[in-house]
Amino acid sequence: MTTQLMLMREGFAHLASEPDLSDLRLHCREMLFDYNNLLRPSEKAKKTALIKKILGKTGQTIKVNSPFFCDYGFQIEVGENFFANAGCTMLDTGGIHIGDNVLFGPNVSLYTVDHPLDVSLRNESWEHGRKIIIGNNVWVGGSVTILAGITIGDNTVIGAGAVVTKDIPANSLAVGNPCRVLREITDADRQFYLTTYMKND
Repeated sequence: MTTQLMLMREGFAHLASEPDLSDLRLHCREMLFDYNNLLRPSEKAKKTALIKKILGKTGQTIKVNSPFFCDYGFQIEVGENFFANAGCTMLDTGGIHIGDNVLFGPNVSLYTVDHPLDVSLRNESWEHGRKIIIGNNVWVGGSVTILAGITIGDNTVIGAGAVVTKDIPANSLAVGNPCRVLREITDADRQFYLTTYMKND
């Protein structure tokens, strides 16, 4: 028998209001309540253990500042050395894959869920998900929104406030609403930082 969970995980339209999915979201919200409200910032080991329990897969090193929000949790995979600042929201219906050494500024939002444009279908609560993929060594600035089905390449920087509606290639500086590639990131950016911001005695 095909369940709504099976349909969701295979990327097909499903009814999120059905018990097999609503129960999973409730279980996730219960864990998130503990993570966001009961554990103190000083309880680092407990917070790390709980966020690893919430998410589907993580690297050894992970830090997610509270509050953090997601729908299911098990649909999210993050690599080694992942950091998300406060206010991160991941609506993970369609699945989220994040590589190594990825940095999120505050209030970053990833929305993998889509609803029908047709109002009659939308009012029946149909939805579907499309996976978001973020490569290695990506910095996503504060208040960035990444929409369903987007892929962001390795070593890319997404400027604060951007709304990412199309795939962004590797080694890019991308900004704006809608987000667009401003230019390629090169070794000149490293040299600029070293000479401008690094103290040389």
